[in-house]
Amino acid sequence: MGLYLRKSVSVGPLRFNLSKGGVGVSAGIKGFRVGTGPRGNYVHMGADGIYYRATVPSGSARPRPATPSGPVRPPSPPPIQQSPDISHTHGPMVDIDSADATTIVDSSSQALLDELNEKKQKWRLWPGIAVLSAVVFLTAAAKGTPNWALVVLAALGAGGIVVAHLKDQLRKTVVLMYELDHAMEQTLEALQAGASALASVSAAWHVASHAKVFDQKYHAGAGTVVDRKRTQFIKAPPPFVQTNIQTFAVNVGAQTLHFFPDRVLIYDSNGVGAVSYKGLQVLVSSKQFVEQEAVPSDAKVIGRTWRYVNKNGGPDRRFKDNREIPVCQYEEVALRSDTGLNELLQVSRLGSAAGFASAIERLSRVLPTELP
Repeated sequence: MGLYLRKSVSVGPLRFNLSKGGVGVSAGIKGFRVGTGPRGNYVHMGADGIYYRATVPSGSARPRPATPSGPVRPPSPPPIQQSPDISHTHGPMVDIDSADATTIVDSSSQALLDELNEKKQKWRLWPGIAVLSAVVFLTAAAKGTPNWALVVLAALGAGGIVVAHLKDQLRKTVVLMYELDHAMEQTLEALQAGASALASVSAAWHVASHAKVFDQKYHAGAGTVVDRKRTQFIKAPPPFVQTNIQTFAVNVGAQTLHFFPDRVLIYDSNGVGAVSYKGLQVLVSSKQFVEQEAVPSDAKVIGRTWRYVNKNGGPDRRFKDNREIPVCQYEEVALRSDTGLNELLQVSRLGSAAGFASAIERLSRVLPTELP
């Protein structure tokens, strides 16, 4: 499946059109549109570099150091894991968590993040207009206003809400238009294929914390317990971002990671951060997991153990509710950067993350240096 780049995207009444001369903006209806020169957020990716053009002037910002890159040695595999029990038989849970999104910044993303965070903080107008319209209508109705006047008030209120909603889209939306050369298209096809493979697994989890086990017989022989929640790779852009290329996203607890052609955008309640692929480390490893939930259909079951296990691996007969539990071989994907990104994902199908990690590594090598 080839990479698809749209030549235009719409934001409210405006349409952003990508051409050889850059990005133009037009407004109107089908058959009659008025346009103007190159503008908007325009990213050209290829041998000549990447260029970012903001739609509004960005304020001065303190420069931040660029994320260093280099080979990363994968960590040694931990022991078999299982979901945690609240018990004195394991140590305190240690969070696996990223820094606040607004602190995860590399120097090449600063201009883009300034605009994203500025527009993210703007209040939406339409909810206030809706409340005001409802109050005016109900007040008029309570005072016995004629029906024809109530109809006019309702129409004016609905029209005001629509206009406010369109204005919100224009005020809060950032447009990113990408133009790619052939080499970048091939690399991004590999990234989307890798993300699609992760999206197709039967189960994926975000691992939020882990703890060392003190007494393994109470934890099916596991050496570590983890706290995890279901997540999923999906095709979705961030809120109030319009782009001409398909992007993938995955929720990692309090944050959501959005994978764009040139960087990962990180969204949380505090704002937006970013990690360039040149600074992103993707570590893939295979892990045994004592699965106390339903076993995913594409998981590999490599053995069995007991809920309460003896040192020799057999069932502890002192516990009446002791049951046999499957041991699965899962894949773990660690996403890290020196600027503060630190997330751990677990997926049910072995081999599903290899293409994704390979595409990220390839992007880190072939992405051109960003010019000012």
